[in-house]
Amino acid sequence: MSLHKSLRAASSVGSKRSVLKRGERIKLLKSRGQWKEGQLLTNLPKTKPI
Repeated sequence: MSLHKSLRAASSVGSKRSVLKRGERIKLLKSRGQWKEGQLLTNLPKTKPI
């Protein structure tokens, strides 16, 4: 089975994701100094990818 042209083009370009996973968001908040140890993993503040 072959891929549709639009899907094939997007995967080969390596387009940047606009949404971060929870672990990536926590890592970004730690690097910015906005993460406190013991903080709940839910209700994280919105973050924009670098």
